[in-house]
Amino acid sequence: MKIYDYDGKKNICGDRLREARVVRRLRQEDLAARIQLKGVSMERDSISRIGIGTRFVSDFELKTFAEMLGASVNWLLGIDE
Repeated sequence: MKIYDYDGKKNICGDRLREARVVRRLRQEDLAARIQLKGVSMERDSISRIGIGTRFVSDFELKTFAEMLGASVNWLLGIDE
């Protein structure tokens, strides 16, 4: 499998994910727990790695993050609405 980078990162949603989490005063542990309740396996260190851009994000994870954070997938991807 080829590993892809976008501007040196493995995702483009990490910065906005972190921003939305901080605005909602959610710790990484809290967000991971909420994600797990939706049936997606996620640990605190995965949230950290996504935020700094060293972990890929699947489409179903992105959708779940959007639901948990009250944001749109487009916003998390940096697409202006």
